[in-house]
Amino acid sequence: MRQFNSSYRAAAIGLGAAALLVGAFVIGLSQRGGSSAQAATTISQQQGAQSGAGRITVTGTGTVTGTPNQLVLSMGVQVNGGSVSGALAQANQATDRVTAALKGLGVGGPDIQTSGLSIYPSYSDRSPVPTGYQVTESLTATLRQLDKAGQQIQAAADAGGNAITVSNVSLNLTDDGPLLAVARANAMKDARAKAGQFARAAGEQLGQIISITPVGSPSPPVFNPAASASSASVPISPGSQQVSVSVTVVYAV
Repeated sequence: MRQFNSSYRAAAIGLGAAALLVGAFVIGLSQRGGSSAQAATTISQQQGAQSGAGRITVTGTGTVTGTPNQLVLSMGVQVNGGSVSGALAQANQATDRVTAALKGLGVGGPDIQTSGLSIYPSYSDRSPVPTGYQVTESLTATLRQLDKAGQQIQAAADAGGNAITVSNVSLNLTDDGPLLAVARANAMKDARAKAGQFARAAGEQLGQIISITPVGSPSPPVFNPAASASSASVPISPGSQQVSVSVTVVYAV
């Protein structure tokens, strides 16, 4: 009987120790799970706060005005002759006179470029046999001194005489870098003013810039003609040209 009681007590003690170990293991798992859940909740709250941040997106535009400083002129001569060689010779002589007149008034050789040559037969009364030939020689002249451009064009026209042709005149801004810099600054000011208005209307405080995105390419210059006084030379009115820049800006609120 004593032997049985001793065995019973040993077994009971073993079972009690095992129960204590299992309980400790379960408590440890519970504590670690609670820490992980708390960390996950904190991360979720932070992500939710970040994803809920306010944004204001606006597009600002800046426009500046400059004065063209270059004139590009497409001109040439057109003559008729009884033969190809005769008409071509006359055209060559007229072109040489036009070129010399331009150079004589300060237009540099690199600024005078041959841009076209055409030879066409002329017919009359539906005859299949040409009655003559028409020769056209074209030049592109870049005039960099607008105060002299009218005089230079007049001299070229006088040199070409009745053979002279003019097909196109364009006024350009050759250095628009400083103008674009001012236009970009104006575009940013415009964007901030618009964003500030939206923020105040929404009862929010305008925050930092999140992103800046240029909208396409700068707008091509818009020409605004201006009157000029007539003179013995061809009157040239440089007028003004507008350069525009647009930018999309995202602000935090």
